[in-house]
Amino acid sequence: MEIEFKIFTLNCWGIPVVSKDIKPRMKSIAEHLVSARYDMVCLQEVWTESDYNLIRDKVGAAYPYSHYFYSGVIGSGVCVFSKYVLQDVFFHQWPVNGYIHKFQHGDWFAGKGIAMCRVIVNGYNINVYTSHLLAEYNRTSDEYETHRMLQAYDTAQFIQVTSAAADLVILAGDLNTEPGDLPHRVLMSVTGFTDAYIEAEEEAQQPFYTNDGPHNSYTASSLLKRKYPGKRIDYIMYNCGSNTSVVMKKYCRPLPNRVAGCEYSYSDHEAITATLKVSRSEGSEKKCDLSTRASVLSECIEVCNVALNTLLNHKRVYWFFTVFFFLLLTTTVVMDSLFGKAVLIHVARVVITILLGFTFIMATAWNMIERNALIAGKLAMQVSLKQTVEKKGFEF
Repeated sequence: MEIEFKIFTLNCWGIPVVSKDIKPRMKSIAEHLVSARYDMVCLQEVWTESDYNLIRDKVGAAYPYSHYFYSGVIGSGVCVFSKYVLQDVFFHQWPVNGYIHKFQHGDWFAGKGIAMCRVIVNGYNINVYTSHLLAEYNRTSDEYETHRMLQAYDTAQFIQVTSAAADLVILAGDLNTEPGDLPHRVLMSVTGFTDAYIEAEEEAQQPFYTNDGPHNSYTASSLLKRKYPGKRIDYIMYNCGSNTSVVMKKYCRPLPNRVAGCEYSYSDHEAITATLKVSRSEGSEKKCDLSTRASVLSECIEVCNVALNTLLNHKRVYWFFTVFFFLLLTTTVVMDSLFGKAVLIHVARVVITILLGFTFIMATAWNMIERNALIAGKLAMQVSLKQTVEKKGFEF
């Protein structure tokens, strides 16, 4: 028996205070979901329970099964809505998630990770994964490049381990990586995924983007002035089990540029949807380019080595400032007796103590957490690389 499975994904841009038109946009997104009737919906950046509840209440008849993946301080922002019973749900938080002191970014507070849910459709086991990788805030000088690469590899590992019994495996979400970037290549090579857009590329009649596009109402004016074409960072990727085959039937952006009757878009990202046709295929085997996988893993290991050296330098810098602030704190005792400015001296002591505590934590606990995550990822990559080389039967 063949089945068709239609999946939808969208980064809803629901950041409290920062994002614009949140409530009316969430309502419009929910109305579209009801009218379109997908099999599974994956949403990201639904940051508040009230927004999740708003959507859930409106789509309940069309999608009676839903789940919000709680994590971190403010929640993962990731949720799913399903036409079918959710057999299992699980959330795996990544060991590296940005930095706690980068308040303006906020990724660490979200406790980001990879979410999984399993449904059964006419006897087919379908694993759907959705995620929202660490954002890229500066492409020319990306301080999170290594974190994002480790998140991608961790995601690929998690999918490999949990999808052995699945007939269809789908990853849908905002992966914050462009085609050809290292995290994208990691996901593609380690899992053997097919990028749905690549399968539909011949049918595309216009430049395809999912963020910062020229027709989105929330695209920055500076990008519009220099005619930035947008970027593709939201994906639907898929793979099949050993006894099934999958064909991508349709892939598109289902939402118009503006909400009907309004001057704003549904989000600062574009939604994408894919319809996959799944059938039984006895004895089919997954194809994987082992040479590409070995090359990608070797590049990842080298990135880890560079990051570990950088982390060691950061540790030295933080220790230097820890000693500096400690000595500065001790001098305030002399200053107190010399100048007699008790209030100012106490304020200075508080500030210096806070800075001392911050640099000490960064030089010790935080540095070790990041170092251990890097080493763990590197060692896992080395194991995978060794197995890949042995399967291929060549030296790399």
